Amino acid sequence: MWKRDDAVRPPTPPSAALGAPAGDATAQRPPEPKRQLERDTVNIGKSVVIKGELSGSEDLTIEGQVEGKIELRQNVLTIGPNGKIKAQVFAKAVIVLGEVMGNVSASERVDIRDNGSVDGDIAAPRVAIADGAHFRGSIDMQRGPAQAKAAEAKPDGKAAPPPVPAPGQAPPASPAPHPAVQR
Repeated sequence: MWKRDDAVRPPTPPSAALGAPAGDATAQRPPEPKRQLERDTVNIGKSVVIKGELSGSEDLTIEGQVEGKIELRQNVLTIGPNGKIKAQVFAKAVIVLGEVMGNVSASERVDIRDNGSVDGDIAAPRVAIADGAHFRGSIDMQRGPAQAKAAEAKPDGKAAPPPVPAPGQAPPASPAPHPAVQR
């Protein structure tokens, strides 16, 4: 509802009430860089060679070479198209666009993209291998203990209950045992 007193005095912006300078608060601040809005990602360039153990708590993209062990258990590891990895890899998710020689273990998923290559065993609950990708090794897609408990708790993870007969109908007969099965 319009009041004459409100039309006479300018509205007080919320930032001025808190002690900030008067005026349009969004016009005074530069927009936040897009990078801060997304998850932080660290890049290892094409010319970088690392030998030893690599661990961290940020998402990582490798375009260079790594030999040894890579451990990013709570983060995403991306091996770029120029990346060459000779290491054991442990991460939340692994995306392969380059080459990996060594075993890969992920708690969520492993994606081998078009020109990606993995020579080693993969252990992850979800694995995707694109057309044109190279893979030599074995895949273990067993659920981890936390995922198995979550699946058991979900109602759709349980077997369907037996059908209930309609009123006036006899219950369905159970299938006869196979003749080779002895009781």
